Amino acid sequence: MSSVRHTLWTIWRHPSALLLGAQLLGLLVYPFLGDSPTGRAALSLFALFVLIFAVRAVRATPALTSVAIGLAILVAVSTILEALQPTNDMVVAVSSVLHATFYLYVTYGFLRYMFSDRIITPDELIATGATFTVVAWAFAYLYLALQIVYPGSFIAAIDSEAPRTWVELLFLSFTNLTSVGLSDVVPVLPQARTLVMIEQVAGVMYVALVISRVVGLTVARGRA
Repeated sequence: MSSVRHTLWTIWRHPSALLLGAQLLGLLVYPFLGDSPTGRAALSLFALFVLIFAVRAVRATPALTSVAIGLAILVAVSTILEALQPTNDMVVAVSSVLHATFYLYVTYGFLRYMFSDRIITPDELIATGATFTVVAWAFAYLYLALQIVYPGSFIAAIDSEAPRTWVELLFLSFTNLTSVGLSDVVPVLPQARTLVMIEQVAGVMYVALVISRVVGLTVARGRA
C-alpha cells in the first residue's frame, strides 16, 4: 500500500506527466465516443478533467496561475454550454477559441519553464512531450473554429462535403506539427492553408529550439 501511495505521490509531483498522460488517454478514448450527443457530452466531461491537469501544470511554471485559472473558468463554462447546445455554431466557435487560447497560454508557461534554467530535470523532459501535445490541441481547436466561420475550409477523401470531426482535425494538427504529412484531411480555403502553414512553422521551430536545447543540456550534464 505504501508503494502505491509513493507512486501516486511521485506522479502528482510531476504535473507535466499528469497532463501528458491525460492527453494521450484522450487520444485513445476519443475515437470510441463518436459524434452522438452522448459522445460529445462524454468528450466535454473528459475535457474538463484535462483542464484541471493543465492548470496544475501551469502552477509549476513561471506563468501567472491566476491567468490560467481565469481562462480555465471561461473554458469550463463554454464547455458546459457546448455540451448543452452542440448544434449551436456560435457556442462551439467561441468555446473552440477559448480552448485554443487556454492551451496556447499553457504552451507559453511550459516554454518559460523549460527555458528558465540550465539544468534539465525529469519533469522538464516530460514537459517537452506535454508541450507538443498541448500545441497540437490548440491548433485543432483553431481548425474547429475556422471551419465554422469559413465552411468548407477542410475536405477529406471520405464525405468531403461534411464538416470535419474533432478527431479528424486533431489528426490533421498532429500530422502538421510533426511534419509527416500523412493526413487525408486537406485545407482548401486560403484561411485554412495559412493556419496550417503557421502550425508547420511552429513544429519545425519547436524541434529546432526546444528539443535541440533539451538534448544539448542533457548531453552537457552527462559529460559534467
